[in-house]
Amino acid sequence: MARIKLAYLGGGSSRAAGTMASLLWHGPEFAGSEIVLIDLDPDHLEIVRTITERMIRAQGLDLTVTATTDRRAGLRDVDAVLSSFRPGGFPARALDERIPIKHGVIGQETQGAGGFFMSLRSVNVLKGVVDDLHAVAPGATIFNYTNPVNIVAQAVTQYSDVTLVSMCEGPIVFPPVVLKAAGLDPERARVTMAGVNHNCWSTEHLYDGEDVMPLLERAWEERKHDPTLDANARRALHLAVTMGSIPSDYFNYYYFREELLREQQGAAKTRAEVIMDAIPGYWEHYREQALSEAPELDPERSRGGIHELELAIDVMSAHYNDTGATLPVNLPNAGGALPGFDEHTVVEVWCDVDRSGFHIRPQKPLPHAVLGITQQLAEYQVLAARAGWEGTRKDGIRALLANPLVENLKVAEELYDEMAAAHAAYLPERLLR
Repeated sequence: MARIKLAYLGGGSSRAAGTMASLLWHGPEFAGSEIVLIDLDPDHLEIVRTITERMIRAQGLDLTVTATTDRRAGLRDVDAVLSSFRPGGFPARALDERIPIKHGVIGQETQGAGGFFMSLRSVNVLKGVVDDLHAVAPGATIFNYTNPVNIVAQAVTQYSDVTLVSMCEGPIVFPPVVLKAAGLDPERARVTMAGVNHNCWSTEHLYDGEDVMPLLERAWEERKHDPTLDANARRALHLAVTMGSIPSDYFNYYYFREELLREQQGAAKTRAEVIMDAIPGYWEHYREQALSEAPELDPERSRGGIHELELAIDVMSAHYNDTGATLPVNLPNAGGALPGFDEHTVVEVWCDVDRSGFHIRPQKPLPHAVLGITQQLAEYQVLAARAGWEGTRKDGIRALLANPLVENLKVAEELYDEMAAAHAAYLPERLLR
């Protein structure tokens, strides 16, 4: 089994305990490995370290865990870096959601202006991580879950020589949203999705070996006025039938923009504000479990459950244990494997993962009905990565204007300046007014 030294950036986050529970569930696959938890919050870091250490002992696993607030020291001689952090925490996410709404623009964690400013903060940190790795672990691979995962991957792979792959469960979890809305069993379906992260579409969609679209069309006619159908699922089913392709349900923000904006404007709290209300309860649970000799995390009291970042762990295991597993990964479009996208553009596709790397499986092109918006989002991704890595305010505004949720120069300028000022503590001077 793979014996590695793994650093976890974000090891004191509210998701970290669930991530460690997930990693330990795969513990025998990493026998003999060392885990280094890295975070800025020493108190939360110690809680996660204690829970992890006690779970390792209780489960009889051959793993060791340490923790540090010194990032460069924690990265020394690592083989792998699991990156999942949020610069500015949930207060920054709340600003990403709240400020755009003031300007008549959807506020969302990874999409539009909110996602753009999260990318600027994330890339700013990852630049420092790249410098650290060059100094103390030049051969390390970053397995990235830091959002927006596509822009982070675009920036690091385009502007550095560090190997980075990003993961997201989207291609796994999006199809069941539509299938369940249609009353179908996801276990009987085979759906292949591709595109850019959070913005992918199905290029193959079979149900019991046959095209699923006639079944979705019939279900839509039967259920479109069904008051019991979840609003998000209703929109995704409607969009799938219209476009002839199963979408990421993040496309609801683009194709039902005005409807969703009105909902956001009328909501008492943004999603981040709701999460912030729940976070003290998570840490209360973690503190309780840190006192136990055999901690058992409650999925209902753990942020994200107890199988967090499992796809990243699956990808790491496939890579270091040379299994050849087929998994969805975000990485540059080598050889133009996904038609319609440049080779350097990071795409989300299914890959075969083994010790030698990440190999994109043969790809069908996206349907013409959905290709244009996905290409636009890919170009926005490239512009956002450039702004984050080396750009100026002007580059940032260009990137915002390339995003379909903005597309208004006056709004882009005013929105950029207000959000840049709000996040100034996490941005380089070159991006400020």
